[in-house]
Amino acid sequence: MTARRILNALGYPDAQLSILIVDDPQIAEFNLTYLNHAGPTNVIAFPMQEGPFSGISPDLLGDVVISADTAHREAVEAGMEMAERFYQLLIHGILHLTGYDHIHSEEEAAVMEQKSDELMQLIGKEDCAWQV
Repeated sequence: MTARRILNALGYPDAQLSILIVDDPQIAEFNLTYLNHAGPTNVIAFPMQEGPFSGISPDLLGDVVISADTAHREAVEAGMEMAERFYQLLIHGILHLTGYDHIHSEEEAAVMEQKSDELMQLIGKEDCAWQV
């Protein structure tokens, strides 16, 4: 439901994506295999709208892979709820799938950060307070 709200706010009401929640060893394997980076990371986005097969399913944006271990560790370090950190990472991954980038320029990074903040406001605190 939250992912749908994010996609709608970004102008992708018909878009599809998959969300995979893994542990640190699993995301470290993805990180090394696909990005040639050693060790775990918090989120990886695999866009499906790029490359030779991008036209096969035009509504399929791609995959967002989130490490629950890293998200939890980062939440504790930042003094925030795990749900809030999870949604920050989900937004970050979805923004990458929709063309936002923070790696190639400080200007693009600032635009992505502002959009991320806007989407966190949209989600609101009630979505960031999971009930166990």
